[in-house]
Amino acid sequence: MRYAGLTDEPERRKREHGNPRDFKVMQQFTSETAARQWARRMFAQGYEEDTIGKGWKYGYTFSIRS
Repeated sequence: MRYAGLTDEPERRKREHGNPRDFKVMQQFTSETAARQWARRMFAQGYEEDTIGKGWKYGYTFSIRS
């Protein structure tokens, strides 16, 4: 499964997910509106929403193999 989410603390989110190798900060945002638009685009591309993160300053992706 591929996930995308928003957070103010990307390193913390990476650790909380067990340091996935492909964890990547895709974009840094200066407004919450731009961050939410990015997230909607990622979900439209098939990413699942990682809802645990708090904040919106960084958009990130990672995958978990089943």
